[in-house]
Amino acid sequence: MNDTLFVTENLNVRRWRDSDLPVLMYVYGDADAMKWVGDGQPISQSECEEWLVVTRKNYETRGYGMFAVEQRSTSLTIGFCGIVHPDGQEEAEVKYAYLRRFWGKGIASEALRGLITYGVNTLAIGHLIATTDPQNHASHRVLSNAGFCRKELRRNDDGTDTQVFEYESDVGAN
Repeated sequence: MNDTLFVTENLNVRRWRDSDLPVLMYVYGDADAMKWVGDGQPISQSECEEWLVVTRKNYETRGYGMFAVEQRSTSLTIGFCGIVHPDGQEEAEVKYAYLRRFWGKGIASEALRGLITYGVNTLAIGHLIATTDPQNHASHRVLSNAGFCRKELRRNDDGTDTQVFEYESDVGAN
């Protein structure tokens, strides 16, 4: 089965497989990396297993969700990116996370540019948001380089802030 959604110069982006679970656990179980994500806590194996189930449901209901990012040269899964609606939010939101050894190599920027093109041209999603920790300057650079504009700080229920970025396609998609 060909589950590839799009390719870039160096990356193959595809739907998740059960065999992605070990990499999923490694990426989202990394305490240092997860300080930038959600509540800042690593995700357990059972949470990763449930995420695979939720992602399959998203593929069925929305046609998209989180995707695996592979190096084209090695077919190694090096991380994940996708378009999601966390907690049922209306706005489509891009998310990404990679094995730490691939940080700073342009992977996130390359995958995000491909994801935007896929979202606009294939899924007809012309408005995307991204949310980050206000101190995650590396992610801010990735988003800005991909065409996102910095917007407001959102206050979370726990009193912390989240930095919002927006992307608006000039193609006229919804």
